[in-house]
Amino acid sequence: MDAYNDYTAIFLLLSPLCFYIVAVSFRLMDNSALLFLQKEILVDSSNVSVKAIEEQIESSIDSKFKKQLKRALFFRKLHRIFIILMIACIPVTVITYFTLF
Repeated sequence: MDAYNDYTAIFLLLSPLCFYIVAVSFRLMDNSALLFLQKEILVDSSNVSVKAIEEQIESSIDSKFKKQLKRALFFRKLHRIFIILMIACIPVTVITYFTLF
């Protein structure tokens, strides 16, 4: 049973870190600012709002550009999901770690 506690502790300590790494990788794959600049649409920062992306998806007639923006929006949503999972794992990790040991 001691080995089970050790493996559980290792898993719980590393799970928020793993969720964070996955979230950062999805954020890096979101290249919406580059897409806007390639179409000569000026943006204020590299963090383009979801509303601006959705407006461009609706107003654009270029199907390739729409597809790229939808993919960027998908990566943005996956990034948000994994950040929420990471934040949700932290209290569970701390509570379970202290109850196991």
